[in-house]
Amino acid sequence: MEAFAQFVPLILIFVIMWFLLIRPQQKKVKEHQAMIAALRRGDEIVTAGGLIGKITKVKDDAEVEVELSTGVKVRVVRPTISQVRSKTEPAAAND
Repeated sequence: MEAFAQFVPLILIFVIMWFLLIRPQQKKVKEHQAMIAALRRGDEIVTAGGLIGKITKVKDDAEVEVELSTGVKVRVVRPTISQVRSKTEPAAAND
């Protein structure tokens, strides 16, 4: 019984660390992955380097083409996109 009482503070510290640090970080990672999966042409984005541009082409699962200025296009790896500033409306279905 005495040995168990010595581990109670360690268990409590782990539980507190889980709810204050680990769990919120996992939630943030899931939100970022969902944001990256929902990227489409016309979205205005901010890269991790601070560049602001508009997506002109979604190449594949790994990268997108971004127009930074008129005629200046760069390829950007999806995980380096930190924020979507404005979303475009989905295209209407041709019924």
